[in-house]
Amino acid sequence: MPKTLSASNMVTPGSPGPPPTESMDSKQVEKPVLDGAPSSASLDTLIQHLVPTADYYPEKAYIFTFLLSSRLFIEPQELLAQVCHLCIEQQQLDKPVLDKAQVRKFGPKLLQLLAEWTETFPRDFQEESTIRHMKDVVGRIASCDEAYRRRMHQLLQALHQKLEALGQGPDSLLGADKPLSYKTKPSASIHRELLGVCCDPYMLAQQLTHVELARLRYIGPEEFVQAFVNKDPLASTKPCFNDKTKNLESYVKWFNRLCYLVATEICMPSKKKRRAQVIEFFVDVARECFNIGNFNSLMAIVSGMNMSPVSRLKKTWAKVKTAKFFILEHQMDPTGNFCNYRTALRGAAHRSLTAHSSREKIVIPFFSLLIKDIYFLNEGCANHLPNGHINFEKFLELAKQVGEFITWKQVECPFEQDPSITQYLYTAPIFSEDGLYLASYESESPENHTEKERWKSLRSSILGKT
Repeated sequence: MPKTLSASNMVTPGSPGPPPTESMDSKQVEKPVLDGAPSSASLDTLIQHLVPTADYYPEKAYIFTFLLSSRLFIEPQELLAQVCHLCIEQQQLDKPVLDKAQVRKFGPKLLQLLAEWTETFPRDFQEESTIRHMKDVVGRIASCDEAYRRRMHQLLQALHQKLEALGQGPDSLLGADKPLSYKTKPSASIHRELLGVCCDPYMLAQQLTHVELARLRYIGPEEFVQAFVNKDPLASTKPCFNDKTKNLESYVKWFNRLCYLVATEICMPSKKKRRAQVIEFFVDVARECFNIGNFNSLMAIVSGMNMSPVSRLKKTWAKVKTAKFFILEHQMDPTGNFCNYRTALRGAAHRSLTAHSSREKIVIPFFSLLIKDIYFLNEGCANHLPNGHINFEKFLELAKQVGEFITWKQVECPFEQDPSITQYLYTAPIFSEDGLYLASYESESPENHTEKERWKSLRSSILGKT
């Protein structure tokens, strides 16, 4: 029999530096952690370091790090307004006559910054005011070269398409049917089981990978930061989900759904031989997920099999060949801060970096643990140093973790999709928690006083029996 795990326990080098400003004096700037970038500085200094000039363009790593973390201190719309204002002021773009030679050196760098910003953080440009700021600053340099205006038009078209695709949201993947929740076992004529839709473990692991990558694609890097901007002080290790983190929340809900779907499929059959077959099937699916690099589905399956209504089925587990399951449990053991899993994840990440095929590029991390890691990084280091400077070195580490995830989520799924299987995964009815216990007790009778009292209470509340 498995040991019971709680879901809560898992859960181009830069050009020369920017022109010096008053805020970038020797007293304020710490040792650099990127080429020319300070390890800590005031917000104004960090903004100045983002602004390109005719002879300077910030490192790509700096751009991503600052755009990701700056929203803790300034709204993206206000940041863009300040960047555009500094560009106009420093390049004297408000003059009636422009220095065309200077503008031709500056223009491509400005457009490159806007392209990187809109590509990586498209949701920062949902408000019309941000589009106006971009059009205004680019319109000022377009008189020197009409190519700038055409490039801006292309950039806005790409942004519109990206926002339109993201606007559909992951819930659009569900189609018209919404998942239902069973409270009691339905009749066999109503319920379809997963093994009747897909009996090949490798195929199901592939389809789970399809689902995972499809849902991950909607998560923006900024959501990892937004989740902790207004975190619940009473929930010490939980992010605060809000409208700006709805894709993050949706993905966590998918994990929970998969846990309950696994438990439902195991508890549903009336015969223990069939329940044992379902358990062994999911063990094989989980092993294939591990081989693919889909650790999120792997953990959801293991968690589902470790839910109390499943783990208490002693007679069922007695018929299961558990050796393979125990190996998977060992891989996902929370002991030592999931050290076994982290070793496997590093191996998958290395394989992805040296991949010769798209299948080898797949890395889908155990998502709840990734969020927890980012939470503790955020909590473990102060945003500001005692002198009031922003601790930019902390945000470089944050960007490293988030950036790695962004690389993984952009991998195209190499497996052919089977709509009948993915539709089942999205829409198959699942038991509520009480329904799971009731189904479990109906399959194997309560063994102790606590179970008997729970069963009596459930029968009374759900079935209306005493």
